[in-house]
Amino acid sequence: MNTGPFRSLLFTPGNHPRKLEKVFAAGADVAILDLEDAVALSEKPAARAPVIDALKAERACMGYVRVNAADTEFYADDLAAVTGPWLDGIMLPKVETAAQLVSADAEITALEDKHGMETGAIDLLPIIETAKGLDAVSAIAACGTRMRRLSFGAVDFAKDLNMRLSLDEWELTPARAAIALASRVAGLDAPLDSVWVHYRDTEGLVKSAERVRDMGFQGKMCIHPDQVAPVNDAFTPGDDEVAKAETIVAAFEAAEAEGSASIQIDGFFVDYPVVEQARRTLDRIKRIRG
Repeated sequence: MNTGPFRSLLFTPGNHPRKLEKVFAAGADVAILDLEDAVALSEKPAARAPVIDALKAERACMGYVRVNAADTEFYADDLAAVTGPWLDGIMLPKVETAAQLVSADAEITALEDKHGMETGAIDLLPIIETAKGLDAVSAIAACGTRMRRLSFGAVDFAKDLNMRLSLDEWELTPARAAIALASRVAGLDAPLDSVWVHYRDTEGLVKSAERVRDMGFQGKMCIHPDQVAPVNDAFTPGDDEVAKAETIVAAFEAAEAEGSASIQIDGFFVDYPVVEQARRTLDRIKRIRG
């Protein structure tokens, strides 16, 4: 099962071979080869072959495929075609019930078995992007499948609710908070945030990434290669943050060995919750560097 890092996930349309070749070299942690929104209806069946070829080629990052939604005529053939030892994960759009994930999990398991793969080798990443999906997010998060993290699709979510998206994204706060909370309660990894559609607005992108990072998200989806580096930076602990975490952990472990579980470092109170946060920072940078 893929453990990350999952700072940046870059979409590319599955019916553009040249873009498929380039996406793996863009610096993203995950390349998402898209068979859904980025591909016209008439092109969807033909897009599967170039996606599989791209996944089988030598590549520098994980490769996921966003298949079409489970209630479409394309879903079953998408899943059957792209699932194999060349694939790292399936992104499933418009998830609205736990039953959809349970069904997808069983279908992927059967395909893994068909290819002689270990059960659970392929990740399953659902997108919460409708009112029904958000209403059921706790049940979805707790459904007990191979899924390890949720993702949020703000554009379709806004369309479903007839919502106007603002640049400061205040209207998305309740949905993001619900997804982060459901993820934590279910013991999942931190969730992944939606794309920033204003791809030339790097300042807005960084603010959006920092906003969701501080809400408990671990990464953000991207629609343009130029978005990858700023997103990676936003979700990578800085040198000062890492150094502070190292100091906290070392000082606390020394104090704990002498029987103390609360200390002060540079006027800052440190106890077990603070140390655990510091350890998470060090674990995150280790996974990014490693």
